[in-house]
Amino acid sequence: MKSRLLPPRRLRPLLLALPLIAVLNGCIDRPEHSRGRGARPSAQSRPAAPPPSRELRQCMATLGAQNAVFTPVTDRYYGNGCSTLGTVKLSALNTDSATVSVTNLGPVTCTTATPFAAWARYGVDRAAQQILGSRILSIETYGSYNCRNVAGTARRSGHATANAIDVSGFVLADGRRISVLDDWSNGTPAERRFLRVVHDSACKRFGTTLGPDYNEAHRNHFHLEADGAKFCR
Repeated sequence: MKSRLLPPRRLRPLLLALPLIAVLNGCIDRPEHSRGRGARPSAQSRPAAPPPSRELRQCMATLGAQNAVFTPVTDRYYGNGCSTLGTVKLSALNTDSATVSVTNLGPVTCTTATPFAAWARYGVDRAAQQILGSRILSIETYGSYNCRNVAGTARRSGHATANAIDVSGFVLADGRRISVLDDWSNGTPAERRFLRVVHDSACKRFGTTLGPDYNEAHRNHFHLEADGAKFCR
């Protein structure tokens, strides 16, 4: 059988198109090429976070047994001596018969959260019922973590490692609000007594407890820090 050859005039357009086809073929990203040695992975692998220490697991178990509502927070280093390690995010605290919310509180170390939960239940809520005739609805704070020094010094504050909480006031179930700033000196006799009772109760649970009688910087809050210092003022 004889092969049929294209006439030269019909072969010429095909020959002119071959270079263009080769260029376009080089622009196509073929799957086998993307898996080559020089290809970049679609997602970079990240090292897994180390498991929590035995002490931290025990602390969180204790916090859970106190019926606190919390979420573990990933460890972070911020530099300059500031970090949030072994911290939790407290959402609420359960007392004898009610749930107490906590406002404006960021990450706080578990070792500070556990005495705080016990203080809210046994030191604050019970005192409010006995002295003021109403249970606690909310504990107001100025926060926990803050990368700063102790006022007037070059020493890092307990807030720089989320190991302290500043409590500014309490909201009662009957609608009253007890403020450290307004009621420590100018509140009713019952309000002043309540604030002093909860302050003294905090001294038994935290290493450092500071209030309005310490200095002007603490006129509006209680500084509660689990540092083992046994300093109450």
